Amino acid sequence: MDFALSDDQRAIQEAARGFLTDAAGPDAIRAAVEGGSGFDEGLWQTLTGELGFAGLMVPERHGGLGLGAVEMALVLEETGRCLAPVPFFETAVLAVQAVLAAADEGQQATLLPRLASGARASFAGTADRPTLSGGRLQGTAGFATFAHVAELLIVATADNSLVVLEADAPGLAIEPLPSLDRTRRFARLHFDCAVTPAQILGEPGGAGTAIERTLLVGAGLLAAEQTGGAQYSLDATVDYAKQRVQFGRAIGSFQAYKHMLADMMLLVEASRSAACYAAAAIDEDGGDEDGGELAEACHVARSYASDAYRRVAGDAIQLHGGIGFTWEHHAHLYFKRAQAAASWLGSVEQHREALARIIMKPITTKDSA
Repeated sequence: MDFALSDDQRAIQEAARGFLTDAAGPDAIRAAVEGGSGFDEGLWQTLTGELGFAGLMVPERHGGLGLGAVEMALVLEETGRCLAPVPFFETAVLAVQAVLAAADEGQQATLLPRLASGARASFAGTADRPTLSGGRLQGTAGFATFAHVAELLIVATADNSLVVLEADAPGLAIEPLPSLDRTRRFARLHFDCAVTPAQILGEPGGAGTAIERTLLVGAGLLAAEQTGGAQYSLDATVDYAKQRVQFGRAIGSFQAYKHMLADMMLLVEASRSAACYAAAAIDEDGGDEDGGELAEACHVARSYASDAYRRVAGDAIQLHGGIGFTWEHHAHLYFKRAQAAASWLGSVEQHREALARIIMKPITTKDSA
């Protein structure tokens, strides 16, 4: 794998960073979070409309840019850096991957152009899957993010079907859930909805592999978003260390402070390496979700980035001293995102357990033989 960025990839990264730095600073994010919906409409319109980033991984024939996971990881690092309160990950990663993995060509031609043009989506496939029987979807689905502002809902069912619903579908109720991370709102979905065959992606009951791949790719790419948040926590702490003076010296000149900053930097850089490897594996691998390089890379990236983000965000609060513990300072927003993200799309323990099974599989197979 070649980890050197091309000129086009650098241009994408710079465009995302330049826009988000100007439009999504800490004050703007706090205003969106405390404004009620936790969603920034203007930010979404520019990110997906003018910049076209919602269609990064959508094929060109369906109105997208036809790029890959590496380019997506570059943008996700920037959205993670600013805690962008928009359903970008939900739409451009989870929803797009689910449609690509499960839908037939006709369904892709209908859904992908909508997603690429900025139709907001939410994916419910991690817990409490509803049942699909007799043309009705019934039950609940938990932990759907940004469902309260979604236009499309993609729902995994207990029988391994993927169902697409409009947000105003009769019989659908969205229950907001209290969340530690106010920059990414969670909801529980309640269903008693009629479902037509056209709303089922691919064959009924045949989306098990597509669901697993969507969650696996999502986990690998979430590591890039987590890396961005960790990087911001480190950068903000370095800036503070240069400005805060004690005993006539900048606190960043004290050896103990330097040691903690160095440890934080190592965690961020290792997290970025793991996230880059996962993105490259997604692009180069055909998608063997039961093992192989793709699954191994995604599980490693997701588990390591989760631990790194939590550690760096926690150390950032400590190194900011008293101000870091206040509600007015933005450090707690990153700490809460780090904690919440660590249990979304599978916990750290679940990803490490899956990784252990991959590592042990050759040994088990050899012993059985």
